[in-house]
Amino acid sequence: MEMAEKQSGRNFKGRVIFGFIMLIVWQTADGQIHYLIPEEMEKGTVVGNIAKDLGLSNLQLSECGVRILSRGRANYFSLGQKDCLLRIKERIDREQICEQTAQCLLNIEILVEEAVQLYAIEVEIQDINDNTPTFPADEIVLKISESAAPGVRYLLQDAKDQDVGMNSLQSYQLSTNKHFTLDVKTGANGVKNVELVLEKTLDREEKAVHHLILTASDGGDPVRSGTAQIRIFVLDANDNAPHFNQSIYRGTIRENAPKGTVAVTLNATDLDEEINSEVTYLFKKLTDAASQIFQLDARTGEISVVGNVDFEESEFYEIEVQANDGGDLSSTSKVVLHVIDVNDNAPDITITKLVSPLAEDSPPGTLIALLHVHDRDSGENGQVTCSIPKHFPFLLKQSFGTYHSLVTTATLDREEVSEYNITITARDKGSPPLYTTRTFSLVISDRNDNPPIFQQTSYTANVMENNPPAVSFFSVTATDRDWDQNAKVTYSIQGGNIPELRLSSYISINSETGVIYALRSFDYEQFCEFEIQVKAEDGGSPPQSANVTVFVFILDQNDNTPEILHPAPQGGGSSGVELAPRSSEAGYLVTKVVAVDADSGQNAWLSYQLLRATDSGLFTVGIHTGEIRTARPFLEKDAVKQTLSVLVKDNGHPPRSASATVIVMVADTIPEILSDIRSFSSPTDTESNLTLYLVIAVVSVSCLFFIFIIMLLVLRIHRWRDSQLYPNVNFNTVPASQYEAVDGLKAFLQTYSQEVFLAPDSRKDSLNFHNSSYPNTLTDNLMPIKEASALTQEALDISNPDQFFSKVSVLI
Repeated sequence: MEMAEKQSGRNFKGRVIFGFIMLIVWQTADGQIHYLIPEEMEKGTVVGNIAKDLGLSNLQLSECGVRILSRGRANYFSLGQKDCLLRIKERIDREQICEQTAQCLLNIEILVEEAVQLYAIEVEIQDINDNTPTFPADEIVLKISESAAPGVRYLLQDAKDQDVGMNSLQSYQLSTNKHFTLDVKTGANGVKNVELVLEKTLDREEKAVHHLILTASDGGDPVRSGTAQIRIFVLDANDNAPHFNQSIYRGTIRENAPKGTVAVTLNATDLDEEINSEVTYLFKKLTDAASQIFQLDARTGEISVVGNVDFEESEFYEIEVQANDGGDLSSTSKVVLHVIDVNDNAPDITITKLVSPLAEDSPPGTLIALLHVHDRDSGENGQVTCSIPKHFPFLLKQSFGTYHSLVTTATLDREEVSEYNITITARDKGSPPLYTTRTFSLVISDRNDNPPIFQQTSYTANVMENNPPAVSFFSVTATDRDWDQNAKVTYSIQGGNIPELRLSSYISINSETGVIYALRSFDYEQFCEFEIQVKAEDGGSPPQSANVTVFVFILDQNDNTPEILHPAPQGGGSSGVELAPRSSEAGYLVTKVVAVDADSGQNAWLSYQLLRATDSGLFTVGIHTGEIRTARPFLEKDAVKQTLSVLVKDNGHPPRSASATVIVMVADTIPEILSDIRSFSSPTDTESNLTLYLVIAVVSVSCLFFIFIIMLLVLRIHRWRDSQLYPNVNFNTVPASQYEAVDGLKAFLQTYSQEVFLAPDSRKDSLNFHNSSYPNTLTDNLMPIKEASALTQEALDISNPDQFFSKVSVLI
């Protein structure tokens, strides 16, 4: 049929082309046009030229000027506005439009717009052989008794073909056979009726079913045909009993087979038909245990599993079955089912003895556990092997029968592993193998076999001096690998290197935490470092311990003020008097301020600075040396007394400082100094009197009387004071204010005595400076300096003015 259809398709295309070339056009007297085209032509195929076929000239047309008016079936065509060609717009199926009508026409109305004239166009659709004869059903089933006589007719369903004429159904054919023929009759309406005629008696025992092929063909070119299968069943009488194909059915079934598993299928046949050949099955003899496991399908004869098949319960089952037909006839057979053992039981592990905790110093070979392993399966399925992880220091060995013992293979160390989670695996030899695991914990008990260990071999601690008491400044930590009480560490101080002091009065340690406390404040100037021995001891029995040295360094704090050694301190401050010849040149070393600081490091780095001076441009102070030198030569206008204030400062944070006052007397001889001694007097009282006078002058404006009384009282008090200070000296010719600075002269002579000595040729009326050599250092002529210093100290004790001048005269 496929070849026929392909051939038919090629013929169809040929017809379309032929029809397109051989279009027949008729033009009637009243202007009607008739076109004849085959169906199933492609879209866009030209049907005809409307303008040409209607005889319209181009002058009558403006861009064709023709259009289709009719609707409905006219939508199968389209009219070109420029070329006036009538084309196929949609696929045309004759059978869909006209069904079985002999002539299929499509009418179109054309309007010529310029002439306002209507034209009727008739398109006839010509049938092509594009449909195959088909039967209502692909299969025709008939049941005929084998006792039916020849000549019996059986009416068959006829085929249908949608084409018309010669393309429609024309004939029937029956496949070759020796029992049936085909009889075709044409009715008054042209319909062909087909009948199947029995020519020879049927024998069901010879052949129960007959298969025939009925073919219907049309008259097209090429011919198209359709077929239908005819199945004829031969009916028979019930004259045979059921018969099993085996006297004993033997089968195997695996234990634990899932429910619904078919163990064996019975097969009993009956030569009869219909109800007489219908065989049913049932159990004839079955044990109670088997009845809970198997069931028999009465229709199919399948014995399937509905319960649990267990090899360990029964290794085989024997069942008797029976087959019955629709009558009273039956037969029996036996079924023997063997159960195949399946490795469905995993080994079972029982721990009969366990030693836990186990001492870490237990010798190798110590028994840890005794195990019992059992598998319910048989054969290789019941053979079991046991194992443990290889990295454990244990050995699993078979003791006797199904018992296994677990022993140690090495000495255990709790500090390395404190607890073992031992997994024992029991695996059988089945396929696939089953295994069981059992895990238990083995705790290792501790022994005090590890001393405490400090984190460092020695420690270095730094603590600032003047620290507050009872404050922690360091801590040590020791760990013990043992456990519980054996790992509990306590700390203590065993000794130190401060022999002159009691260490316990300075240092303490927290026995539990190892925190070290300073009980007292440290003084860097007393000692700057020391070391202590700290002991860490565990709580084991006997205990174990370890020692470590802690080096403690006291950090200096700037807590000491610079101490001035020169000039020597006088009373509450530091001051001195130095002599400088008026003929000194620039850079002359007048004196040197010497100071020390008890601190260390940068806290003891001293710097010198000139704070104040009578003449700021006359002297300089070395910032690091403290040397006071002349910045320029002395001038006549320069004062004899030059007061210098020098600041000594350390480099601490915050810095500390001290000051020294140096009085420099600029003169060449002692008489010169004495003649200018009035320059020593302090103007303090005069300035105070002037201030008082100013106040009195202001007050006198308002009250002259009170001013007079106050002035009188002040004068009397002033005279009384002078009489108390100098009771035996007459200062009528010398102003009192000029002797106020005698104490300063005393300090000057005392401090600077190392620069002065008596020349061998000196006379009593003069004291000369040794101008030939003025050293730049303070280390020359030590003996003359000491003698002059002592003499000057004695001469300048002027608590009594008379004594002062008498000693000065003796000195001269």
